[in-house]
Amino acid sequence: MFGIGKKKTDSEKEATPKKDLIKVSIPFEHPPAYLKPPAEKELTEEEKQKYLTVLKHFQDPELKVPTTEHHKGDLQPLTADQKAWLTRECFLRYLRATKWDVSQAIKRIEGTLGWRTEFGIDHYLDDSKNIVTPELVAPESETGKEVVLGFDNQCRPCLYLKPGRQNTKTSFRQVQHLVFFLERVIDFMPSGQDSLALLIDFKNHPEIAAQSETSKVPPLGVGKQVLHILQTHYPERLGKALLTNIPFLGRTFLRLIYPFIDPLTREKLVFDADFSEFCPAEQLDKEFDGLVDFEYDHEVYYPALVEMAHKKRAHYMKRFEELGEVVGLSEIDLRGDGPATVPVGSHPSDTKVDDLADKTANLSVE
Repeated sequence: MFGIGKKKTDSEKEATPKKDLIKVSIPFEHPPAYLKPPAEKELTEEEKQKYLTVLKHFQDPELKVPTTEHHKGDLQPLTADQKAWLTRECFLRYLRATKWDVSQAIKRIEGTLGWRTEFGIDHYLDDSKNIVTPELVAPESETGKEVVLGFDNQCRPCLYLKPGRQNTKTSFRQVQHLVFFLERVIDFMPSGQDSLALLIDFKNHPEIAAQSETSKVPPLGVGKQVLHILQTHYPERLGKALLTNIPFLGRTFLRLIYPFIDPLTREKLVFDADFSEFCPAEQLDKEFDGLVDFEYDHEVYYPALVEMAHKKRAHYMKRFEELGEVVGLSEIDLRGDGPATVPVGSHPSDTKVDDLADKTANLSVE
């Protein structure tokens, strides 16, 4: 069932020359200059037309969207925060996830808009208006069981998940904590990269508050809930998921959850992975043969993460204002520093996208 990665033996690790470690206590704010996101594949003419159909749907000034995931609440006009979230790349992620089915992409995007409102993560800069705040999930972070640190070879920001550092009993707040960190690792995405790397280490940490081994592995119901959120509301965000030190109970859990994982996501999973094959040594924790000497200190790391992420969101929203506060802007421009002159709905790799606008002006949603 599981693909097996090539993992170094203890003797091979001992044979690796010792190098000077880089002492780190907070996240890397930016990727190193030598790491570049891969070039985006140019869209076909058909894909551009479908993209423009979705774009025009959400640019409708009369549009109202749901406030709950399952469309049970009232409808409301798009807020500025929602418009900032509705980017060119957002539309393309949902189109790819739905195999370019326009109506399904629109339906799923509207469902996610409702879910983000209902879940309480739809405000970029005013956490007092969100349900999931840094203060709410801070107790879940005390042992460093989730950490944003470094960038992989594809310039994806890395999110470490360390179930062995679990410090709380199963609760909905654990789900909120994971979503909070998903949002934070997205904040750290550089211009030109819209996916992340998950580095999942199941290593047991006996120094963490004594709990039974089963508490380190989430119940199946929680696993399915998290999987639903990831696949439904963060489509095409996962670039690679590396798993290591998987215990027996962890493998059992993975076998149970595996049938619920969609085929495209399965292709991105690497079991028994050697993290050093996917991340530069200068960006990788020393526990995984990297050069980063990182020890989690909640009082140092967590406030720095929150502050850095807020700074990045403030830059994103400032760019959003400069570019006209409209739907369909590119995340490349919103995260970048170049001149704020990019036309709405266009993109450097789409040389003919604006020419298609008139052709698709009267397209209806299929």
